[in-house]
Amino acid sequence: MAWSMSTLVWLVALAAGGVMGAQLTAVTYPNNATSKPQMHVYVPDKPWSGQGKGPLVVAIHSCQSSGPSYFNNAKIPWRQGSDRKGWDVSSKRSLVRNGGGDSHAIANMILYAIEKYNIDKEKVFVTGGSSGGMMSNVMAAAYPDLIRAVSLYSGVPAGCFVSSGGGVAQWNNSCSGGQSRASAEQWGNVVRAMYPGYTGPRPRMQVWHGSADGTLSPNNYQETIKQWTNVFGLSQTPTSTVQNFPERNYRTENYGTEGMLQGIWAQGVGHSVPSNLTASEQWFGI
Repeated sequence: MAWSMSTLVWLVALAAGGVMGAQLTAVTYPNNATSKPQMHVYVPDKPWSGQGKGPLVVAIHSCQSSGPSYFNNAKIPWRQGSDRKGWDVSSKRSLVRNGGGDSHAIANMILYAIEKYNIDKEKVFVTGGSSGGMMSNVMAAAYPDLIRAVSLYSGVPAGCFVSSGGGVAQWNNSCSGGQSRASAEQWGNVVRAMYPGYTGPRPRMQVWHGSADGTLSPNNYQETIKQWTNVFGLSQTPTSTVQNFPERNYRTENYGTEGMLQGIWAQGVGHSVPSNLTASEQWFGI
């Protein structure tokens, strides 16, 4: 069953204010991928006030929302967008680096934005919820050299939605229902296979999920944690746990000592966990 949903990619260039004004703007970007999603950019009027060049936030839209409603949704505070039908996180062309799929096209957007908007390439961050959270995981796996940190909401492990028949943007009942289970090493191998031979740094990963999620099973939270603990070579036991943070009835779990992986479990929250701008920005360091 193909997905029937509207999705959005937002590229928020925070580097230089006043270039395009505080408006969502469609732009044309060099794209050699088979997939041709549209790119929109939002450049705030207020110039970047931090040190050096400014950051870029890539926000990937969730399902069942239109572009305008997403852009104006107070629960999704990243001001940017791009409208199209469901993200391909199921076909092999999108689950491998430079395979021609949606992930390849988003990587092209990032490269264009870095050059066009004077972005610090060490300050590129990705966020998304639901299908956008799935793609955030895929981007971290296939393009780790382009991204410094990810804050993903209510997604699934990278590669979990793979279609055995090679279908594009195919729904996966086993993954969505929480039946896709694997060892940490097996999940880690899925990530490593998306960029074979890569030995460089990986993005810092922040994973959010609600305990009452009826669309993407809460089981996917622990499977995602298993995946990234293996990639980072960390224990699956948190090194620290903070209750009622960053919100009441949320539990924050930190893995390792280098701040590479953080899980946030939202007790009683369904699909999907509302974006927390403050917590995501803190994770990004902006």
